[in-house]
Amino acid sequence: MPSAGDTRTPERISEAGAPRGNPFGARFVAPLYLGASLNPVNSSIIATALVAIAAALHIPVGDTAILISSLYLTSALAQPAAGRLAEEFGPRRIFVAGITLVLAAGIVGSLAHSLTALIVARVLIGAGTSAGYPAAMLLIRRRAEQAGHEAPPREVLGGLSITGAATVAVGPAIGGLLIGWAGWRAAFWINIPVAAVALFLALAGIARDPDPVRFGSPRALASRIDLLGMLGFGGSLTALMVFLDALPRLDRPALAAALVLAAALVGWELRAAQPFLDVRLLVANGALTRTYLRNGLTLMGTYVILYGLTQWLEVARGLSAYQAGLMLMPMGVLTALAARVVSRRAAVRWPLVACAVLLLVGAVATLFVGSNTPMAAVICVTAVFGLTSGAGTVANQTVLYQEAPAAALGTASGLLRTFGYIGSIASAAITGTAFHRGVSDSGLHSIAWVLVAISALVLVMTVLDRQLARADRHHTNQPPAGARNPGPAPSPQPTRTELPRTGSRSTDMTTGTHTAPALDPARTALLLMDFQPVVLGAVPDPEGVLARAGEALAWARAHGAHVVFVRVALAEKDAAAVPAHNKTFSQAVAAGYLTDGTAATAVHESLKAGEDDLTVRKTRISAFASDTDLRAELRARGVDTLVLAGLSTSGVVLTTLRQADDEDYRLFLLADATADPDPEVHRVLMEKVFPHQAEIISTADLAALSTAVE
Repeated sequence: MPSAGDTRTPERISEAGAPRGNPFGARFVAPLYLGASLNPVNSSIIATALVAIAAALHIPVGDTAILISSLYLTSALAQPAAGRLAEEFGPRRIFVAGITLVLAAGIVGSLAHSLTALIVARVLIGAGTSAGYPAAMLLIRRRAEQAGHEAPPREVLGGLSITGAATVAVGPAIGGLLIGWAGWRAAFWINIPVAAVALFLALAGIARDPDPVRFGSPRALASRIDLLGMLGFGGSLTALMVFLDALPRLDRPALAAALVLAAALVGWELRAAQPFLDVRLLVANGALTRTYLRNGLTLMGTYVILYGLTQWLEVARGLSAYQAGLMLMPMGVLTALAARVVSRRAAVRWPLVACAVLLLVGAVATLFVGSNTPMAAVICVTAVFGLTSGAGTVANQTVLYQEAPAAALGTASGLLRTFGYIGSIASAAITGTAFHRGVSDSGLHSIAWVLVAISALVLVMTVLDRQLARADRHHTNQPPAGARNPGPAPSPQPTRTELPRTGSRSTDMTTGTHTAPALDPARTALLLMDFQPVVLGAVPDPEGVLARAGEALAWARAHGAHVVFVRVALAEKDAAAVPAHNKTFSQAVAAGYLTDGTAATAVHESLKAGEDDLTVRKTRISAFASDTDLRAELRARGVDTLVLAGLSTSGVVLTTLRQADDEDYRLFLLADATADPDPEVHRVLMEKVFPHQAEIISTADLAALSTAVE
């Protein structure tokens, strides 16, 4: 996942380019919903065609299982890769390319006369359909930012989940009708009209990507998309899935390969300039990592029931596959309904807690299901899991939207789906282990006990996740109590967050690097200024700007740049020395909220200082107004370049940047790691003032600018 997003500067939104009226009208969302439904369509319909395919090709039915696993494996690998490509080349381009690939795959599958050709078609379908969801998430984020929406567009995000849930619910029934009417090839040719309609709607309803495509040299392109990282991720995930698929047999070579490849992947990504899987971000952004785990575990529990109960209904209760599918229809319908209800809520914590509780209730209820249980009771148990799946999918998707770096949302969304696929495959392994001696009530109860453990873990993770409550407070316009800003008096809490509109900087189309002056990390200091709880509460999106600061810190660690933490705090003697005519600090002294030694004035816990880092306590707004002689420290370290990030834009950033400019430092300002209580003030400074003294860049630019001199 990219460290903070695209290496291009944020696009400038003009009045003509801003969406008018409802930014999420049918013309915009229809192709996104249709494109995102292509993957679940192909996941569910194929199940009804396997017997017919085996008969037509004169092969055992068991051999056709590869048509299911090939799509799952391809999708698990391709989802985050497609998201990364959407970030690099534009989400509309990748969305359209994915649909075109599905169209071609439908033709290949319709004309196939061998299992090999069908496998090729399914791999192409998996790759093509994987572009739909991550590209749609990026397109939604782009449209929301253009419209000035700070809060996630929950109903639109919910629509993606509802579309998928509804498709899974009705997919087997539709597939059965199609196969019965037109034969097994219908499972492939159905992609042709659906993809054609989606392609037409996408070309007509989605605005073109604003940035031109830049390929550069093959080496530069491979570095920008981290091709080796993608390959390492694919190899480790493939080995893991082979191991899970072999259970209950212990495939030690596959497990060893998965562990070795995973270790190599982590080692590579820690050194990569623009990592595909940003390990440091996953460590620093615990809320995002917990979302992946929570989503994967929830889907694992849901699919354990979906797979295990289906087999049990067919064998222990003697139902046909069609009848068993009908018994599970209420589960799919309630999944869609729960997704619809949760998508209308601003909060996510309580839906996630309810989801975990329902998962546990369903697990316990499954312990009492047996061969003599009335079918109505069995349907009620499945309904509980339907509610769990719908609520959990939408709420976790919303948390992802809130916590993932804006321009890295494509990769982040793909990884969310990948964790879901891993959960799905793991659930199949659990079911296979429980039923390896035959499908029975005792095997079903063994599955239920595993599910009890999974649901208990999900519940504990959710209840103890304090970030969920903080995110709810922020996105329902309820900032943390007592949050104050030591800079200029804050304006009323804004209803929207403006993007920094930076001046454009040209890019070398051959190498893919910026023409802005390169950074020499050995002579560069990163100043992280006023990232303290007392200040963070006064700015919009504090978690987002804090995450960007963490990414900048990770860059400094990786490239050997110097790090300076700047914090504002007043000791007793400092407070006594503040004159009454100093409006800012006399108010702070009277309120007592800048007192040194309190948790509110400490550097935020997510930004950990290292042994060689410098920590500066300042007693006024500028970073140079400190007890430590910052100038002497920087000179002693040979620093002539400063990279600035801080809160607020009109406070410490403005005063420090102006003073550093007067002292002839080369200056770079991280637009996405800087914020102000007043977004309009932030915009004016970024657009009209700071470009005269500093290079305005994003955290994602750091790697490219520093790599140029390494």
